[in-house]
Amino acid sequence: MTALATASGAGVGNPLLNIGIFAAFVLVTLGIVIKVASGQKTAGQMYTGGAAFSGKQNGVAIAGDYLSAASFLGIAGAIALQGYDGFLYSIGFLVAWLVALLLVAELMRNTGRFTMADVLSYRLKQRPVRMAAATSALSVSFFYLLAQMAGAGALVSLLLGVTGATAQNVVIAVVGAVMVAYVMIGGMKGTTWVQIIKAVILIAATAIMTIWVLALFKFNLSGVFTEAVTMTKGSADPKTAAAADKLLTPGLKYGKTTTTKIDFISLAMALVLGTAGLPHVLQRFYTVPTSKAARKSVEWAIWLIGGFYLLTLVIGFGAAALVGPDAIAKAPGKANAAAPLLAYELGGSPLLGIVSGIAFATILAVVAGLTITTSATFAHDLYNQVFKHGKATPEEEVKVARWAAVGGGVIAILGGMLAKDQNIAFLVALAFAVAASANLPTILYSLFWKRFNTRGAVWSIYGGLLSAVGLIFFSPVVSGKGVDPATGKTLSMLPASIDFHWFPLDNPGLVSIPLGFFLGWLGTVTSKEFNEDKYAEMEVRSLTGHGVAEAIDH
Repeated sequence: MTALATASGAGVGNPLLNIGIFAAFVLVTLGIVIKVASGQKTAGQMYTGGAAFSGKQNGVAIAGDYLSAASFLGIAGAIALQGYDGFLYSIGFLVAWLVALLLVAELMRNTGRFTMADVLSYRLKQRPVRMAAATSALSVSFFYLLAQMAGAGALVSLLLGVTGATAQNVVIAVVGAVMVAYVMIGGMKGTTWVQIIKAVILIAATAIMTIWVLALFKFNLSGVFTEAVTMTKGSADPKTAAAADKLLTPGLKYGKTTTTKIDFISLAMALVLGTAGLPHVLQRFYTVPTSKAARKSVEWAIWLIGGFYLLTLVIGFGAAALVGPDAIAKAPGKANAAAPLLAYELGGSPLLGIVSGIAFATILAVVAGLTITTSATFAHDLYNQVFKHGKATPEEEVKVARWAAVGGGVIAILGGMLAKDQNIAFLVALAFAVAASANLPTILYSLFWKRFNTRGAVWSIYGGLLSAVGLIFFSPVVSGKGVDPATGKTLSMLPASIDFHWFPLDNPGLVSIPLGFFLGWLGTVTSKEFNEDKYAEMEVRSLTGHGVAEAIDH
């Protein structure tokens, strides 16, 4: 296969073409951001784009915010090498949006203003709840942002043929600088248009590759599956060849032992429940003018994201069938190389250049969305509401938000440089686990439980946050997995000689999520605080949207 020959080199395709397409995307989107910026003088314009987007536009932007490089490259690679078990990731990410649609989208839009903390502190004591919510939101956003920045460094060696640490650091710095520019210049409005453009080109390119693969097999999906199994059976690796018959059935990755089966359940809980607690996703509900538009945006997101994940099924098995597991395993980035290698196999350097550019654009759009969320959380929840007791002017708040974007960008760049060789899946799993453990229980209790109070919120947020982070720190993803005999690389974040893990699961969701709900209940029932009038006001507002128009700062 031509892809196999390419994989043996330093990179894939034509690095100059890859860089050129990515640079073109940056220049076009920066031009759009400058055009739509229009000052961004108020907090509402900075954080929510003045709530001026339609449900359809916001739905496309949500898809652009959600479909990260992990979705495009990671899931396609997981399906190519693990078959059915890899596709389970797609199912988990999609089902998560049903939770967001049915439980939080409309109610969050009606109750909140700019950030998640607006909802959580609505009927509770402002300072302790906002500090807890901001701590959790910043933690989730940081680890999610760190994963994307580290992913940018990892993609360099694969797509640009660059393996040196200095060159990778330069690319991470460039991505960080561009994302800060998006936020500084265009705020949420500019960032949203970047995400819309990125979503359209990502889904379009994936659809073209899907049709191309199916056309090679006369639009017979079974033929794709059969050839994938045949190519896997022909692998030079005896273990890979022996696993070929399990490619289309559950259990290739998660059915080996009882521990791995439980670990998959834990991961599934984090993925399904974590989405509804991701701060950068929740903030998108405030960029539309009505609760009906918020529902419509989630409906559009479900269709687009669901369709995309169905396409990854063909992309993944297509890579297994046309590229083969051996070529994927030998390529820089291994599983992450499946989609780019398939693009090269189908259309040579031009199509690979497009896919490479889209991969970088994907990272850029996601980190821009995360940056606007972190800057809003710091400026609105901490600076204005906690430090200034709500007395800061909109101009002061926006100024702090811009500086917070710069500070967050610097931290993300430095963190990405340090973590570029680390386990990226670990960082993403941590973000979802913290969101599901700390944010979601408090959100649901705030919206649906009349008795819920400040102590319950604080205990739930901090308890879920600390348990999720603590359990992952003592899990095998940090220490104790040893060395991969095939590559000689350490499988955990720390060297193989260091082992202090005692928690057996890779993902803490099975423990930390129920613990977050329990602590929220325990804190509430052990406190006498209860404001029935404030709850009634919040209930009316969340269900009817009354008072929302007055709260939006245009």
